[in-house]
Amino acid sequence: MDFLLDNPDIEKIYQEIVKMIIPLKNGIVADSMTARGIKYKVNFGASTLSLHDLSKRYEKNHLLALKLWNKGWRETMILAAMLEQPHLASPDQLDYWVKSFENIEISEQMTLHLLVHIDNAYDKAKNWALGKKQIVKYTGILLMGRLALVDKKADNELFESFFEVLPPLSKDASLQFVLKRTLIQVGKRNRSLNEITLMHLKHLLTIDNEATQEMVNEVIEELTSPYIQDYLPD
Repeated sequence: MDFLLDNPDIEKIYQEIVKMIIPLKNGIVADSMTARGIKYKVNFGASTLSLHDLSKRYEKNHLLALKLWNKGWRETMILAAMLEQPHLASPDQLDYWVKSFENIEISEQMTLHLLVHIDNAYDKAKNWALGKKQIVKYTGILLMGRLALVDKKADNELFESFFEVLPPLSKDASLQFVLKRTLIQVGKRNRSLNEITLMHLKHLLTIDNEATQEMVNEVIEELTSPYIQDYLPD
């Protein structure tokens, strides 16, 4: 990771943000998240909407994002995603952050606000999907689906390349829900990708795994449904 010289102006903004997080505390929400297995070292239970509103008061800044991430609170890490400058986030930094994710929520917030905007997002998605840690794999698959949803101008070939890494992941029960969402997003982009996705899904049906076959059949049913087929762009 890159090391930057500190900046008194950025330090002042950082301290200001940290103080503004405290009044957003919601203990009931924090306790509920912990009960559902969403754990952080420090969690004030602030709503993501309130954090988004807070982030809008400041310009994106790479050093500020690093400081917020290093604080280690749930809220500061989410704000780091919102305030990072995607073109300044180095590959090493991104790998470190993704490997440090503590749960699915921070993975989803990072993907939504930052990872989908980074350079080489498609390559990173595939690399992370092949990672060793479950949360890294989850993030890679999630990023694939998010790119399929928001990157309207991307060529089909970029999404076709995802099928090089997805088949082995379909047997992992902990990844099947996010994989299902991603496959549907890719298959909804246009008629050509719909046909390509269905072709790969039929191949996945040959995998001798009941949960995989059930998930694949659900995706096939969704992608062949009239309300998707009738509105697929060419």
